[in-house]
Amino acid sequence: MNSRNGYRVREWDTRAGTIDLAIPKLRQGSYFPDWLLTHRRRAEQALVSVVATSYLLGVSTRRVEKLVEQLGIRQLSKSLVSEMAAHLDAQVEAFRNRPLDAGHYTFVWMDALTMKVREHGRTVNVHALIAVGVNADGQREVLGLDVASDEDGAGWLAFLRSLTARGLSGVRLVISDAHAGLVQAIGAALPGASWQRCRTHYLRNLLTKVPKSAQPWIATLVRTIFDQPDADAVRAQFDRVVTAIEAKFPAAAEHLDTARDDLLAFTGFPREIWHQIWSNNPQERLNKEIRRRSDVVGIFPNRPAIIRLGGAVLAEQTDEWTEGRRYMGLELLAKARMVTIETGKHDTEQPDPTPIAA
Repeated sequence: MNSRNGYRVREWDTRAGTIDLAIPKLRQGSYFPDWLLTHRRRAEQALVSVVATSYLLGVSTRRVEKLVEQLGIRQLSKSLVSEMAAHLDAQVEAFRNRPLDAGHYTFVWMDALTMKVREHGRTVNVHALIAVGVNADGQREVLGLDVASDEDGAGWLAFLRSLTARGLSGVRLVISDAHAGLVQAIGAALPGASWQRCRTHYLRNLLTKVPKSAQPWIATLVRTIFDQPDADAVRAQFDRVVTAIEAKFPAAAEHLDTARDDLLAFTGFPREIWHQIWSNNPQERLNKEIRRRSDVVGIFPNRPAIIRLGGAVLAEQTDEWTEGRRYMGLELLAKARMVTIETGKHDTEQPDPTPIAA
């Protein structure tokens, strides 16, 4: 005969809201209801699964140990953890391998997140490559997720080719930071697409070229380039800013002038969507959602665990975007597709490529 020895409170997320459940503690043995895990949102199920896998494989940190206790994972059997992982992996694989058949993807944002994973008894850095696009209906969707060992162009090229094999087409502009090898991969896998260097990341890079005392002035000057009414005004202001900076910091001015074409690619598209395509900021918000979960794990037990957690988060985000309003209007997308793009200027290596980083 067993008996209750108090309760521990756990949250249960339902469509009607979050309910606090009192789970009985037993004087002998333990009890944790399996159904409490299965009713969590997909991303939260994935987090529980990855934490449980880390715990069972001995790849755990203090943060993971705390979560193990809070989530009741010590009471989960290896078979249940394996079953959870297999169920989630099947969902994520279906999402990652689905056909990209929602028409032309005029704009694509790309980024990478550095993750730590345990491999062959060592902790190493790998890179989660992520692509987001706007489809023919004006909706955003996550196009793909993959994990690469190195930050060279081979990983980016393989990733892009996997997207085109699934149906990615009609790309006119790719927005990203200057990751090493990415620009060349775009030219090889997406002929006809131009590249927009993220203005936010570029400005951070430029500011490292001048003394700290001059950084506010430089930042204010550069931002005026993007606060112009049309493409001609943007280019004219760019010239004025380069001239102003050159008088005090010639090396920084040369750095900015060299990046001109990549920073101003957005001007070839309708003015109404400039703020959506001149930076990678929308992708940054998505990255934060992944980081919010991955930081809990710290060190992943293996690469499939990265795909499981990241893929679950990205699949949920795509569902939310699909149910929400259009990111871009159909008329503006049609105008954007009529733009004539000059390609071929990125055949050579770009200066100061930024390594893939968090």
